[in-house]
Amino acid sequence: MNSLFKYIITQTVKKRLKKNKYKSVRFEQIFLNVKVEINHIFRDSFFILLGVLSAGFGLKGFLLPNMFLDGGAMGISLIIAEISIIPLSILIVAINLPFLIMGRYSISRQFAVRSIIAIILLAVVVHFIPFPLVTEDKLLIAVFGGFFLGLGIGLAIRGGSVIDGTEVLAIFISRRTSMSIGDVILVFNVFIFGIAAYVFSIEVSLYAMLTYLAASKTVDFVVSGIEEYVGVTIISEKSEEIRKAILEKMGRGCTVYYGKKGHSSEDTEILYTLITRLELAKLHTETDKIDKNAFIVMHSIKDAKGGMIKKRALK
Repeated sequence: MNSLFKYIITQTVKKRLKKNKYKSVRFEQIFLNVKVEINHIFRDSFFILLGVLSAGFGLKGFLLPNMFLDGGAMGISLIIAEISIIPLSILIVAINLPFLIMGRYSISRQFAVRSIIAIILLAVVVHFIPFPLVTEDKLLIAVFGGFFLGLGIGLAIRGGSVIDGTEVLAIFISRRTSMSIGDVILVFNVFIFGIAAYVFSIEVSLYAMLTYLAASKTVDFVVSGIEEYVGVTIISEKSEEIRKAILEKMGRGCTVYYGKKGHSSEDTEILYTLITRLELAKLHTETDKIDKNAFIVMHSIKDAKGGMIKKRALK
C-alpha cells in the first residue's frame, strides 16, 4: 500500500477512535472500514471528474456554439443563457441549487455535497476550458452533443452525484404524490420543450427533443439500464451485519428469506432491498465494509408500490 495513502487512513482511524461510538470497535475493523471508504471516494471522484469533462465537451464542443438545447435543468440553463447576458456557468449552479437542496432531504447529505461539487466543477469547465467546435451539422450536433452530455450525467450518477437536478426533483415529487419518477421527468421536459418552441422555433424544440433522447439513452446505458428503482439481492456469510447497515445507515427496508446453497445444500440467508439508482454507490460502500466478497445481483424495477418504498428518516 502507498505510504501516503496508508498515513491518511491511519490518521482518520485515530480521529474516529477518539469518538465514543468507536471505543468498543477494534482498530483493525475501523482501519478496514476507512480503507474501503477512501477507495470508494477515489473511485467515485474519478467517475465524477470524467463525467464533468464529458458533459463540458458535449456542451462546448457541440451544443452551445450552435444554440442547441437539452431537457432537464440543463435545458432551462441553456434557454436562459440564450435569451440573456447571464453566463451559462453561473446559471448551471443557480438552476440546480434548489434541486440539490431537495436532494439533501430526499436522498442524503453526502449525495447533496457530492452533487454541489460536481456542478461547480462543471461550471468551471464550461467557463474556462476552450473545447474545439467539432461540427456544424445539425443532426450530428443533436446526436453526439446529447451522447457526450448523457455520458457525463451517467458517469456522475455512477460516482454518487448528479450534474442535472431533474431526477432529484422527480424523486422529491414522487414521494409526495401518486406520480412516478418517469411521469415527473416527462412532464418537466414537455414544459421545457414547449418554452423552447415558443421562444425560439419548433425546429429548435424538435432538435432539443432529439438531443434529450440521445442523452437519456446514453445515461441508461452507462448505468447498466437501471430505471427508477433497483432491486438488489445480497447473499453473504455476514448477512445480519449487512441487513443492519441497510436499515440503519441507508434508511431502507430489507426482506430476509432463506434458501439452500447449490453446491453444499447448506441453509443461507438471502437479503432483498429496493433502492433508487442514486443510492447504489452508497450500498456498495456499506456492503464492501462488511463483506467484500458478498454476492450481489441487481435488476431494474419499472415501478413499485407499498411496503417501505419511501425512504424512512434516519435517526
